[in-house]
Amino acid sequence: MEMNEDDIAEKNYRSTLPGPLGPIDTWISRAEAVILAMGVILMATNTIANVLSRFILGESLHFSEEVNRILIVMITFAGIGYAARHGRHIRMSAIYDAVPTGGRRWMMIIICLFTALVMFVLCYYSIGYIATLYGRGRVLPSLSIPVWIMYVWVPIGFAITGIQYLLTAIKNMTSRDVYLSTHVVDGYKDTETEV
Repeated sequence: MEMNEDDIAEKNYRSTLPGPLGPIDTWISRAEAVILAMGVILMATNTIANVLSRFILGESLHFSEEVNRILIVMITFAGIGYAARHGRHIRMSAIYDAVPTGGRRWMMIIICLFTALVMFVLCYYSIGYIATLYGRGRVLPSLSIPVWIMYVWVPIGFAITGIQYLLTAIKNMTSRDVYLSTHVVDGYKDTETEV
């Protein structure tokens, strides 16, 4: 099985952040990659097992849908931090591209700080939502797991994404180049470089 450039870059990822932030960022990056890979593999395995059960035994696995719901939440909210770390978020950049590099850098700082703020606010509200679910005591029908456990990934994902955008803003404040993330220099597919 051949590894593409993105797989090699992820495997060899070492944060360039100063001090203790570098090893922490590297560890979080690796944890995200493992969570995403295992989540996708488990979801595929669960779905295939459910299909086989339906055709061979004539009935679905009663817990399959709930397992996939848990995995979808986990993959989604682990994935937003991963996307922010690798500069893979959606960009609408008509005005941004028309501005000189110095202006783009300041625009990126403002965008990153605002996005970090939004992520932290969403993290705060998601914790409140989980507390409400915890108070209601609901459980998943087949697995008998409390519903609030399924949503623990939501504030974790928002917090990690907020931290990633905050670090990107700091990187742009301390660098002459414009960075989409702490290690992806601004540009398009043919000019984007990971450092």
